[in-house]
Amino acid sequence: MASVHKEISLPASPEAVWDVIRDVGAVHTRFTPGFVVDTVVEEGARTVTFANGFVARELIVDVDERRRRLAYSARSERLTHHNASFQVFPDEAGARLVWIADMLPHEAAEMVGGMMTAGLEVMRKALSQVSTPT
Repeated sequence: MASVHKEISLPASPEAVWDVIRDVGAVHTRFTPGFVVDTVVEEGARTVTFANGFVARELIVDVDERRRRLAYSARSERLTHHNASFQVFPDEAGARLVWIADMLPHEAAEMVGGMMTAGLEVMRKALSQVSTPT
């Protein structure tokens, strides 16, 4: 199984970053606008459509408020296994976002890793502008 680990520091509070990530239906408007172009939420899952046309149904495994962690699992025609998580930690810049994805087939790591890198740049822009919820 392949594993891809990415992380970024953000000049926003952990609470503000978590508020965006925990909003599972707003990926296309708050978290990665333009990278994800649509999100459809159903009980326990969401379907995300990426700007490149890739569509993935993601099962929401856990939204852990105390740990500021979102875990999800996806299946698609390209992936026989995929599980991933976002977790937010405080750091000297404000917040650190850690994104880890495990997948099969192993060869999918290059494609998934590339999408994660591109997504992180959009996340960095969107999350650097958030303010702490009141």
